[in-house]
Formats: sequence, C-alpha cells, structure tokens
Amino acid sequence: MRRDQGFTLIELMIVVAIIAIIASIAIPNLLSARLTANETAAISTLRNLASSQSQLQASGAIDVDGDGAGEYGFFGELSGGVSLRGTTSTVNPPVLSAAFRAINNGVVTRSGYNFAIYLPDDAGVGVAEEATGGAPTGNDWDAAADFCETTWCAYAWPINRGNSGNRCFFVNQQGDTLACQNRIALYTTGTAPNPDAAFVAGGSPNQITGLVAANSTGNDGEAWVVVQ
Repeated sequence: MRRDQGFTLIELMIVVAIIAIIASIAIPNLLSARLTANETAAISTLRNLASSQSQLQASGAIDVDGDGAGEYGFFGELSGGVSLRGTTSTVNPPVLSAAFRAINNGVVTRSGYNFAIYLPDDAGVGVAEEATGGAPTGNDWDAAADFCETTWCAYAWPINRGNSGNRCFFVNQQGDTLACQNRIALYTTGTAPNPDAAFVAGGSPNQITGLVAANSTGNDGEAWVVVQ
C-alpha cells in the first residue's frame, strides 16, 4: 500500500521556529557589521581627505592673494569638478577621486555617511561649500586667504543614525581624526554639525581657528576623542 510522505504540522512549526531564532541572531549582527564598516570607511575617507588637502596646499594651486602660499580647498576643487578659487582652471590631476564631484547642498555622501568641508572667512568663521561644489561666490576669499592657507576642517556624520552609522567624525589641518558617540547632538541627514562643533567652547560662534576638542568636550556638548 502506498503511503504519502510529507511534513507534519508540528515539524513545520519547529522548522519555522528554528529559522526565526537564527534570524533574530543573524540580523542584528549583520546590522552591527554594516555600521562598523561604514564608520571605518568614514574614518578612512577623512584621513584621505587630510592627505589630499596637504597636497593641494603644498602645490600652491590655489593662491587667491598671490603671496606664494597655497590655500586649502573644497571637495569640488580637490576633485577637479569646479574651477579653483581665483582661476578659471581645475586642478590637474585631481587630488581626490571624481566621485567627490557629486555634491548636493554642499555635502558629499558615501558609504552611509555625509561629508562636508568648511573653510574660514576673514574672521575665521567656517564657510560651507557651494551647494553644487566649490567656493561660494558671496565670500571675500581674497580677505580670507591668510586663514585659508592654514585652516580647514571637515565632518562626517551618518545619513541615517542608527542604521547607516552612529558616530560622528572630524578632521582638520592638524591631521588627527576625532570621533564622538553622537548621543547628544544626534547628527543625521537634516541635522549637520555646526562648523565649530568639535572645537573647544569659548571662541566666536562657528569659528574654526581655535583649539579642537581632542579628548575633551566640544561646543556641541559631545566628548570628542582622537581615533587611534
């Protein structure tokens, strides 16, 4: 006599329960791995940016005041996407990948993180990049040239906090990358760090020529520590 083979309801329920248990363990681990990978990539990008800024400044490609001392640049200038300040030419060869030419509202997005560069005006206050890249035309870059020869900073913060990343990162001309846990400011898309967020409190609002909050509390109330 032929007997039909198959699973009983209890067996199917056991299989479903096992799959649910495995998923409950695996999914959080996958999310954690993605967060870690994105944060590691953000740190690497900022370190690469610091090297690129040093290269651009040393080349003297931007010298708005014509004093022979090079100045730092924005993403659009570093990547060759827009003309260098004070010229009609682009940097050749670019010191940053062409991927950094994709600038939206002054921000570059890569691997789950937003990136923004600030250069100082003639009072040392951080100026954000033009919406589509490069130096904003409304700023007096000739008056700011001396500051731009010595100062710049950049931040990286998660596109979706808790999903694409948690921590926020910072770097400037000193080369040290700083990180905060981002539990107070809650930086995410739509909530970007102010130019002076990672600087020691006490200076003028949004000024980026003061001391950075390395292993101390910044203007935003976050504890900024040096990334080893």
